[in-house]
Amino acid sequence: MRRGVGLAAFDRQEQSKRSFAALSSELSRAQIDDLHSQLAHFRTALAHFATTHRESIKNDPTFRHAFQQMCASIGVDPLAGPRKGGWWAELLGLGDWQYELGVQVVDVCVSTREQNGGLIALSELLRFVSKLRGVSGGEITEEDIVRSIKTLHPLGTGYQIVEVDGRKMVRSIVKSLDDDQTTILVIAQEGGGRVVEDQLIRRKGWTRDRARAALENMLLRDGLCWLDEQDERSGRSYWVFSAMQWDV
Repeated sequence: MRRGVGLAAFDRQEQSKRSFAALSSELSRAQIDDLHSQLAHFRTALAHFATTHRESIKNDPTFRHAFQQMCASIGVDPLAGPRKGGWWAELLGLGDWQYELGVQVVDVCVSTREQNGGLIALSELLRFVSKLRGVSGGEITEEDIVRSIKTLHPLGTGYQIVEVDGRKMVRSIVKSLDDDQTTILVIAQEGGGRVVEDQLIRRKGWTRDRARAALENMLLRDGLCWLDEQDERSGRSYWVFSAMQWDV
């Protein structure tokens, strides 16, 4: 008898578990359906906002930044999506706009490479690209340049943002700066691009051999500077392209 009561209780307990499991599954499906419905409404509202303000997003950098920040806060990437180029990119027309900007970034980087050795200040790149785009291209910001450079990563050509002493630089060749080159670049930025061996010896405690080797590597191996053998002040100085100001 005790066994019979125990088995009946066990059956009731199992039935209760199955009932709770079924109820839980039903509630989960209802919650998921409700979530999908909310996301669909949200996407529709956001799509309406995006299409309504499309021109402002493309032409007003402040508005574009605010829109991108809003999208980032809710996990939406305006340049990503299920189809190539991204649903948001298609909806806003940002895909073509972003890729056009990327092509212009490449154009400037390639055309100035002989001058700067493939390393250009982000502010200088922005100035050149803005000049290239003209007034009709709309105002762009450094943030726009950074986003476009990210779209160039699949090309595998080395386009990358690097930071030198708090200053953002764009590298357009597949090689990285070593510690000595970074030090030279910082000093060059302070002097408008000019560096001499004595500066490195005096300020960094380098030996003359180390200073000369680092500068010669930048000159001969990497093509990042020019040599002036008729410098009026020191007789021999190096000019680092990426630290110099260039007229468009």
